[in-house]
Amino acid sequence: MTEETHNTPSAGWKTAQVYAMAAFCLVLGLALGYLFRGSESKGNTAASPTQQTATEAPGMGSGTQMPTLEQMKQMGDKQAEPLLAQLKNDPKNAGLLVQVARIYESVHQFKDASGYYEQAVQADPKNLATRNELATCLYYSGDVDGAIAQLEQSVASDPKNANALFNLGMIRWQGKKDTAGAVTAWEQLLKSNPNLEEDKKAQVQKLIADAKQHSGLN
Repeated sequence: MTEETHNTPSAGWKTAQVYAMAAFCLVLGLALGYLFRGSESKGNTAASPTQQTATEAPGMGSGTQMPTLEQMKQMGDKQAEPLLAQLKNDPKNAGLLVQVARIYESVHQFKDASGYYEQAVQADPKNLATRNELATCLYYSGDVDGAIAQLEQSVASDPKNANALFNLGMIRWQGKKDTAGAVTAWEQLLKSNPNLEEDKKAQVQKLIADAKQHSGLN
């Protein structure tokens, strides 16, 4: 997995390439936080919008042409329209901002999504679940350093935050090739969450082992 694959493709891509990207985002979405989604606040426990789009978007039936990213953006704009109208009268409503961000995230418009997540974080800076979603969208849009900065803020506010620590490790490893930094984040996750479910603990331990093996760390 290279950093270049994280960038959103242009609207001119063929439909097969669009859904190759969608499939990639599904896999990466599982890596970036959804493993620990149950630990986030109730306001952010909905199913992954990327998953909803990949399974529910029109045109995915057998023999039916799949929409391009431009068409998906138009779908998102249409769905977001009533919420954007509400935001005109209440521009700092964090809940509305998150809803709009999720819509754009669901259609793989990660720069648009990160913009609304950023506004939501500004309106409610203590909501670490929203900050972690912002980091994910920044990463998908290619802003690796911005994503790391947001996750580091989450960890500074809550050193036990499993999502932030897990994602921080993934982005350091995959986005910066910083294996030592990734392992440090994951080890902090395990140390600060001793009651972590066994299956999740096993997955983190496997990531640590894989990262060390690939980099030659002892």
